[in-house]
Amino acid sequence: MPVDTLFAETHAPASPGVMVLFALGMLLTYVGVAWERFHKTVAALVGATVLLAAALALDLFPYKHIYEILAKDLNIFGVIIGTGILVDITGKSGLFHFLAMLIVRATGGRAGALYLAICGLTFAFVALLTIVPAMLILSSLVLVICRSLDYDPKPFLLSVAICANSGAIVTFASGLPNIMIGTAAGIPYVHFLMVSAPYAVVSLLIALVVLRFAFRRSLAWKQTPAEQAALAARIGEFDPWALVENRWILLRSGLILGLTVVGFALAQVLGVGMDFIAMCGGTAALLFAGKSVEDTIGKVNWTVILFFLGLFLIIGCVEATGALTWLADRVVSLSGGRMTALIPLMGGFAAVASAIVDNIPVAATLIPIVQSVSGSETIAAEPLWWALIIGCNLGGNGTPIGSISCVIALYTLKKEAHVTVGWGEFIRLGGTIMLLQTIGAIGYLLVLERLGLIPGL
Repeated sequence: MPVDTLFAETHAPASPGVMVLFALGMLLTYVGVAWERFHKTVAALVGATVLLAAALALDLFPYKHIYEILAKDLNIFGVIIGTGILVDITGKSGLFHFLAMLIVRATGGRAGALYLAICGLTFAFVALLTIVPAMLILSSLVLVICRSLDYDPKPFLLSVAICANSGAIVTFASGLPNIMIGTAAGIPYVHFLMVSAPYAVVSLLIALVVLRFAFRRSLAWKQTPAEQAALAARIGEFDPWALVENRWILLRSGLILGLTVVGFALAQVLGVGMDFIAMCGGTAALLFAGKSVEDTIGKVNWTVILFFLGLFLIIGCVEATGALTWLADRVVSLSGGRMTALIPLMGGFAAVASAIVDNIPVAATLIPIVQSVSGSETIAAEPLWWALIIGCNLGGNGTPIGSISCVIALYTLKKEAHVTVGWGEFIRLGGTIMLLQTIGAIGYLLVLERLGLIPGL
């Protein structure tokens, strides 16, 4: 029997006052996460320290339970570390820059064609990699391309941020919420391709329609033959191999990346976890393509790992009080146990909450709630998991802090291009897209559920 199940059976729920106290502590931590002047990793670690001290003082659980809380999510750390190493080495090989230059040449640098190509590249990069390294690579590439062709980077970077959240629901490893939810629910890699990937394409098309309208005056969608000829001449000077120091290292990096993606798809068949595949890919990259081991390992996103560490401890403390189980009971009561009500409730709340706070803590908070809601035999867990996955990722489009892709894009715009995008401007654009995508997602999942097309776990 799992450790957390044993713990739940041997400890009665805390008093309502204690539940409220710990829930308030969690909410205050999330306010700190959302507050731009306070680093979200520091907020998570402070919140975890305070709630753990309170839990031990109130004898909610013994000290060793802290390690049991973290043990449930160690595989997430493995995925982040392994993919972080792999992507850093692949990026240094020049592979991503090489692909970007090929796209620029293929489009002839024409604003409209280049814009659509970059959005498509964003979708593909995020689908194959995790969203953080993909956004870092794409942001730098967009700046290089825009500076080379004298294009305004704002429409490109904002579109990259929003399209990234569509790409984030394609596979198990595309987005951090997917890794968290997929691990907790035991969702196979191939199920993402069956359920969320088709709607990822639909959500991308929704975003492109709105973005095309929003930036109708910001980009030169129609260019004269003379302008196109000038662009072609300038692009002819670009060298796709400029950042490639060693072509054999580029080939090896690409091969290892491809094999790792295949490994993710076959992990369940092989009887191993995604963390094992990610660490194998990272280790192979260090062995066969890495030049500076110390530097590469240092580039792993330890800030995100520490953020997760604090977040998981906070959720574990609140869960120990019984507050999340109580909330799950209220959700079931409100919906009457009907899936036609539960899917909109879960998907809509996940999207709105992700826009306000950040989709990572929202996913971490809602995972145990879905587990409790679907604890009975009358309520299927699978539709709720997919509502949570799609809602958390697409909800990130709602505000500048909704997802890591938006944070990275806006930070890059401000630092490198000296362009500031206000909350109001972003919400009008991203909020509209989020609303349309979320409504579509709820309808999509309701249809799949009604037709029995959601695979069981």
